[in-house]
Amino acid sequence: MITIFTDGSARGNPGPGGWGAIVITDESVTEMGGRESHTTNNRMELMAVISALELTLDEREIILYTDSAYVVNGITRWVIGWKKNKWKTSQKEDVLNKDLWERLDEARKHKTIDWRLIKGHSGTAGNERCDIIATSFADKAPVVLYSGSRERYGIDVSIKEPKDSKSKTKSKSKAYSYISMVDGAIEVHKTWEECKKRVHGINAKYKKSTSPADEEEIIKEFTK
Repeated sequence: MITIFTDGSARGNPGPGGWGAIVITDESVTEMGGRESHTTNNRMELMAVISALELTLDEREIILYTDSAYVVNGITRWVIGWKKNKWKTSQKEDVLNKDLWERLDEARKHKTIDWRLIKGHSGTAGNERCDIIATSFADKAPVVLYSGSRERYGIDVSIKEPKDSKSKTKSKSKAYSYISMVDGAIEVHKTWEECKKRVHGINAKYKKSTSPADEEEIIKEFTK
């Protein structure tokens, strides 16, 4: 499993911008960053995600944390319609930031990504570090990027589990089934391997159920 944190920044929006990303494996941590002299916050958010995914090998399971609703909504919802319409809006104009959306769509292929939207500047260490990297690049301020063992990385990049005991219990409970939804079509799988085979590398929703009742609730949730 690979964990990725990303963030983007633009001074003036548009204006000088920077992006930051952290790619974490069980053994290593790699920080990344870059800048553009005239850009927008959304473009920098996209560049952070793209750069991290392009660094990551195919056939990997990834949890990606970003504070950009634009990125999460775009790649999990809007991109389906954009591709069907050949990257045109309903007004027959090119999708804004089309070049980066196409690049992101390519970068996520052959990967199973759990897109997680988090609140920015809320104490999540990985997100806070990415913000420092992004703003430093935007301001042309020197910043040392870490690349080395996870053990020696000086930042706690663990994500605290929800305090809700029900959530904890469910995450540790034995799976009853797995439910996936691809292009609006829902399927129920008895094993994770079956579910993974269907959702791997494509835009899809999927979830583990722990009982027949839980399975029914998830299906209802997916069809809302």
